[in-house]
Amino acid sequence: MNIPNALTVLRIFFVPLLVAALVQEDWTLTLGSWRLSNDLIALTIFLVAALTDLLDGYLARRWDQVTTVGMLLDPIADKLLISAALVSLVQVHRLPAWMAIIIIGREFAVSGLRSIAAEVGSIIAASDLGKTKMVFQVIAVGLLLGSDDWPQLRPLATAAILAVAIFAFVSAVDYFRRFWGVLDEKIKARRRIEVLELERQRAAQRAGEMRQRTGD
Repeated sequence: MNIPNALTVLRIFFVPLLVAALVQEDWTLTLGSWRLSNDLIALTIFLVAALTDLLDGYLARRWDQVTTVGMLLDPIADKLLISAALVSLVQVHRLPAWMAIIIIGREFAVSGLRSIAAEVGSIIAASDLGKTKMVFQVIAVGLLLGSDDWPQLRPLATAAILAVAIFAFVSAVDYFRRFWGVLDEKIKARRRIEVLELERQRAAQRAGEMRQRTGD
């Protein structure tokens, strides 16, 4: 356990706090003269959690502390954070369910495709679209979380989350295209090996027949 991995684990622990703060619509926190609504508390939790995503990767690379555990936990933490925020926003009727389905479905579909490709010995690297999706998702979800306290943000929030849904769909199509390309190459390579092996066996059989005839 190092600091980057601890930040990743902390991001996972932020998920239930985010859900609890967001779904409790009539809950407020008073700090002196400040009254914080549940939306502002949820927004703060979400932004702090998103900051840990930026910080853990930076520290892991800077301190040369990139670990297998961190590589496994980081995308899981990202998916949990975004999925929890989107489902909660659907629950409080601020996000259409179909948008959440597209965005969350993309996450799990891509993870599944990359796992299948890894099983056959291939790695589907993250595309440029995939690398920037988290930034767009954080911006869109942050705008949605703040749109109740600042209604002027609602048109921008709607446009942002729609762009994220389109982005997710295009990115998923790109991953599917590359996945089928990887499988096609593997299948062709396997068939070439099978053909070469069959030709070798036939050549050995013909050589044996020739030796047998020569001996006779």
